[in-house]
Amino acid sequence: MTDAEITTADALAQLSFLVLRTIEQTSAAHGLSPAQARMLGILRDREPLMTELGARLGLDKSSVTGLVDRAERRGLVERFRSAVDGRAIHVRLTPEGRERTARAEADFTAAIARLVSGLSAAEVAQLTRIAGRVVADAP
Repeated sequence: MTDAEITTADALAQLSFLVLRTIEQTSAAHGLSPAQARMLGILRDREPLMTELGARLGLDKSSVTGLVDRAERRGLVERFRSAVDGRAIHVRLTPEGRERTARAEADFTAAIARLVSGLSAAEVAQLTRIAGRVVADAP
């Protein structure tokens, strides 16, 4: 199939499969499931409530609790009570979680750089802008 014959839907589906495979491989190399890696990525720059974390991950309460439980047992995250509402629980990375997240992110960034290595710098910048816009505009 040539570039002229591929549809937008097919191109984006194939790209998403390629990126998902890269996420799976990078996560596995760091002893993480893709869901754990995604959670750690979310926690890089925030300390959300459990409910907020669940909403960002698209998981129900019991699923996010299980995900956090497993990561907490591994020393990657910790829970703490909200200063505003003592019943509410936040989640944050531990130092080990932050270190593991940084290593996995660096490896993922390198893997994505290899995927787009056939593009010019201008094409990579354009792809980044367009993908960012699609994500920002998504419902």
